[in-house]
Amino acid sequence: MQIKADVGKCQGYGNCVDLDPEHFDLDDDGLVVLLRTSVGDTERETSGAAVRSCPVQAVWLVDDDA
Repeated sequence: MQIKADVGKCQGYGNCVDLDPEHFDLDDDGLVVLLRTSVGDTERETSGAAVRSCPVQAVWLVDDDA
């Protein structure tokens, strides 16, 4: 599973960073930065919660088979 982000949609809420700081950070402008894009089996729940927490849907998960 992979994490994708659309920086153009990001509003800098930071919910993703709060819930999954292993994968997400904010840059100097307050916009999402992906620290790692690969999500392991044991990380899916945490990363999924972070993705679902984004009020503007600027981040999402993609299945490796897609």
